[in-house]
Amino acid sequence: MLYSAPVTFLLLIANVLVAVYTLFFDQTIVGKWAFRPRKVMEGEWWRFVSAGFVHVGLAHLAFNMITLYFFGPEVEGILGSGKFFVVYFGSELTANALTMWRHKDNPKYSAVGASGAVSGVLFSFILFQPFSMLYIFAAIPMPAIVFAVLYVALSIYSAKQGGGPIAHEAHLGGALGGVVLTLILYPAALGIFLNQLGVG
Repeated sequence: MLYSAPVTFLLLIANVLVAVYTLFFDQTIVGKWAFRPRKVMEGEWWRFVSAGFVHVGLAHLAFNMITLYFFGPEVEGILGSGKFFVVYFGSELTANALTMWRHKDNPKYSAVGASGAVSGVLFSFILFQPFSMLYIFAAIPMPAIVFAVLYVALSIYSAKQGGGPIAHEAHLGGALGGVVLTLILYPAALGIFLNQLGVG
């Protein structure tokens, strides 16, 4: 499957290599690459992208990479590698932009992980296959569109409650970015989505 999705394959390799190196050989990189709004406002703009390659643990990495492994090739196969690249990194940017807006006044805030970009890929997939069955926690079957509604609602609610250690606003920003960028780059996606809902 990955042989026909080179961008997904390279992203998986890059994320795993960076995560393994930072977790086992040089953990200071996590702090240097994390998305910190205050540091970004001081000129460290690379954090908009670098934060997506560092993770706080193997479980965090595995969750994001498993999701990318299952949905990345599907989306890349439809959009093509170039447009998929834009959706992935564009979603990372929109995720961190929303995080920036939400936490710009918090000098201690820090976030890492590819979840914003991966959320964008997942929601791009949902545009094309809204009734595909997703298995939450590998056990609970749920139509993709139902998952999308619950995901957005939970992200908004959790972000308003403070979010705890999870960057819910990044998940929301990434999902929004994935949908908008997919519709811009592949306008037919809207018709495909509406047709499957029976309103096209």
